[in-house]
Amino acid sequence: MSIVTVQLGQCGNQIGHEVFNAVCSDVHGTHGLCSKKENESYHDACKERFFYQEESEVPVARAVLVDMEPKVISQTLSVAARSGCWKYDDRSHFSQKQGSGNNWANGYSVHGPRHKEAIMNLVQKEAEKCDRLGGFFTIMSMAGGTGSGLGAFVTQCLRDAFPTSFILNHIIWPYGTGEVIVQNYNSVLTLSHLYQSSDALLVHENDVIHKICAQLMNIKQISFRDVNQVIAHQLGSVFQPTYTVEGGSHYSRNPLGDLMETLVPHPEFKMLGLRNIPQMPENFLAYSTFSWPGLIKHLRQMLIANAKMEEGIDWQVRPPQPGSCIPSSRSTNKPLHFNTSIANLVILRGKESHSVDLGSFRDPSLYTSWLNPQDAFSAWRTPRAFNKYEKSAALVSNSQFLLKPLDSVVGKAWNMFASKAYIHQYTKFGIEEEDFLDSFTALEQVISSYSIL
Repeated sequence: MSIVTVQLGQCGNQIGHEVFNAVCSDVHGTHGLCSKKENESYHDACKERFFYQEESEVPVARAVLVDMEPKVISQTLSVAARSGCWKYDDRSHFSQKQGSGNNWANGYSVHGPRHKEAIMNLVQKEAEKCDRLGGFFTIMSMAGGTGSGLGAFVTQCLRDAFPTSFILNHIIWPYGTGEVIVQNYNSVLTLSHLYQSSDALLVHENDVIHKICAQLMNIKQISFRDVNQVIAHQLGSVFQPTYTVEGGSHYSRNPLGDLMETLVPHPEFKMLGLRNIPQMPENFLAYSTFSWPGLIKHLRQMLIANAKMEEGIDWQVRPPQPGSCIPSSRSTNKPLHFNTSIANLVILRGKESHSVDLGSFRDPSLYTSWLNPQDAFSAWRTPRAFNKYEKSAALVSNSQFLLKPLDSVVGKAWNMFASKAYIHQYTKFGIEEEDFLDSFTALEQVISSYSIL
């Protein structure tokens, strides 16, 4: 089945480009470290998922590019075309001359309705090119105006137009120190609206990725491109083909459907986090060896201690003993706070991945009590290596990992709202105080649900 990617705003378009780059370089690399037959079926499954072939023989990305300013889209189109490896369809993009001015209401209430028909026509055309449509993968930021406001509007339109298709929103969580003065308002409005129309929200935090670039990738002057390449690598480690059934002989046909079935057992819990190990500069790989037990041990501790990367993990955190009381999430600043999960998915890529013991992830104490641990944990595997890493493991987790950042964003937005700061910027585009209150209420409910796991 094929995935149609919808790239929204500057951030969405730049990350989307890096995702297709990562997927393409992985497929064309000579580092599969597996049999020729295995490599060919992996290659075919990836092509169907992300690209279609034209007479030109260069794969064309199944994507729609949307921005309210033309500059980033034109850059993205030309860089992809110059690569010679893949390209975008020249007709699958929409841009205007003026942006949304970092105002969610402008993107959602003005640009969205005004350009709905043109954007949805592009999406429809892209969907019709798929033999089997698996769903939509949208990429957007929460801080600005186009990605967040227009992104929330387009997601609702996707839900209306394709009521039975899966929709996964990939969202970039803004830097805590702030990129935009009203980013917390934009974030609250985005999250509350996406929660209504999306099947799941896959979150990357800018602060975390920045740390990975600095501490793991040894990058001195970190650019947006560096950050986006780390994000793209992590996304590729999830969406490239795998065997989702133990001993399966065919690569998964429906990656979005499999992801939702595995990780979203209840519509109240839609927040997914992603961790990937190992991550290091490419020139270090030749001098590094990894064992599966070591990778799995690190990944499990990253999960329970809520560590976002393999450096600086708190090894003191232990799962609660049966019958003991788990500290409430309101004590998230406690060093021994334990990250309770609803569901986890581990994806292993590389040689001998099929013989790896993942029993430690089936421990009932990792999960909420209302789900059977056998249903709460899944593993996908492939002997085919990913992006030059001989062995690599990814963890997609529906857990309490985002409670602290979510609480912080809602708290900061509420403090501004209580003093009526910048509200007039939103009311002039039709977003009233009542809309803000509805959004706060919705997110307080999400915080409450995750807190009592």
